[in-house]
Amino acid sequence: MLIIGIAGGTGSGKTTVVNQILNQLPDNEVTIISQDSYYKATDELSYEERTKINFDHPRAIDFDLLVKQLQQLKKGEIIDQPIYSFVTHNRTEDTLKTHPKKVMIVEGILIFNNPELRDLCDIKIFVHADADERLIRRLKRDIQERGRDINEVLNRYQDTLKPMHNQFIEPTKNFADIIIPNDRYNTVAIDIVRTVIAEKLANNAL
Repeated sequence: MLIIGIAGGTGSGKTTVVNQILNQLPDNEVTIISQDSYYKATDELSYEERTKINFDHPRAIDFDLLVKQLQQLKKGEIIDQPIYSFVTHNRTEDTLKTHPKKVMIVEGILIFNNPELRDLCDIKIFVHADADERLIRRLKRDIQERGRDINEVLNRYQDTLKPMHNQFIEPTKNFADIIIPNDRYNTVAIDIVRTVIAEKLANNAL
């Protein structure tokens, strides 16, 4: 099994890079594990209390469960991946049965903050984008997909997202094997990633 970690700030274009990599691989050989699924359960909190959680801080992530389930997948075991709701700011009661595949892509803004998780990644990719571009994408996503209003998004960006990015996300670029500039001309970087994946898969098959 090949585990690829893809990190980068919110709105940096990680999903675009993931999709570009997916296009290079057969559907039955790859599975995506999103850090967003592993926000900690907050059943004991009211909705108002949950809205005040700093979701851009590493302590908001259940890294223990994420690492444990990745280790299970590496052993060939099937896992029940949690499902998180950004509308209620909490895990749902449902889970997603996830099977081990040749390639597991783990993506999220904070995945390189955890040493155990970093060590599990065979390839670490950081997607870089301009801060203004990331804010614009965050605004569009949170308003259109997550039911937020513009003031809520901007306040969260100013109060937590931006300082957390500078403290916990941007520095993890130093752990990356490959840094991809997220613009329309990143085809060279994607080609390099594709070559590295092909080589590692070939070596694992030997």
